[in-house]
Amino acid sequence: MYKDYLDINPEVKQALDNNQAVVALESTIISHGMPYPQNVETALKVEEIVRKNGAVPATIAILNGRIKVGLTKEEIEYLGKAQNVIKTSRRDIPIIIAKKLDGATTVATTMIFAHMAGIKVFATGGIGGVHRGAQETFDISADLQELAHTSVAVVCAGAKSILDLGLTLEYLETFGVPVIGFGTDELPAFYTRKSGFKLEYRVDDVIELARIISVKWDLGLTGGVVVANPIPEAYSMDHEVINKAIERAVKEAEGLGIQGKEITPFLLAKIKDITGGKSLEANIQLVFNNAKVAAQLAKEMSLLDLGKKDKVTPQFL
Repeated sequence: MYKDYLDINPEVKQALDNNQAVVALESTIISHGMPYPQNVETALKVEEIVRKNGAVPATIAILNGRIKVGLTKEEIEYLGKAQNVIKTSRRDIPIIIAKKLDGATTVATTMIFAHMAGIKVFATGGIGGVHRGAQETFDISADLQELAHTSVAVVCAGAKSILDLGLTLEYLETFGVPVIGFGTDELPAFYTRKSGFKLEYRVDDVIELARIISVKWDLGLTGGVVVANPIPEAYSMDHEVINKAIERAVKEAEGLGIQGKEITPFLLAKIKDITGGKSLEANIQLVFNNAKVAAQLAKEMSLLDLGKKDKVTPQFL
């Protein structure tokens, strides 16, 4: 059983046992998304924001072959400095666990482990998706299949703007994944609030959002929900500037033959260099904003769950 490989932090376990709000957090952003010490500082700040908004943070990773749900400060520091941490998607899980290696969780694996632990809400930066040129390469993130099958709500700043956003939305529609704009009518594009792709549904408060997600799963409609939460206006980058930076980075990646799981870290690092670090600051701020909304959503969902448990079934004689 998977529980033989799973270690849940005592604080997180107590919160789950008492039906309190918990927010899952990924670890790829620590090991592959940012340089040290910004990666550790950001991870700890994200946890602090989750706490301030009424939920318990559960940063997730694989350490020495053990699935850890709720890292300690020391474990986060270790991940931020370690050199041989493997970026872990679904296909990598059994190898990394069997070999007792260290793995940083992507959106897909964070969803898997969060679901194993009973966590319903997950905050990240942006989801993976259909890569540009996927018509030839078939390069489609495993995040999308996980969203199709694993029942976790993912609060994100949309899909990373290095992707083909139109095809990403089409893929999610095909697999029945709701994409809900939180305070927005169009899909946010990670660094920017605008993408040009209109969304079918917009929600403006977490109470309604929690109710929608709860109804989905109550009806037995398994699979995730994308909560598309745009970067705060003050940190949103100019759409044209960031698109030019992305196009330049993509061309360089193609010239170097970079692909697969290495492509996203390469592109993010290159875009950071091209924008003089502005993209990294935007990345940090959008993660903070997603953590805040995720904590508030988790709190509302826990209240809904408590309400269901408190209902008394009529007894007929």
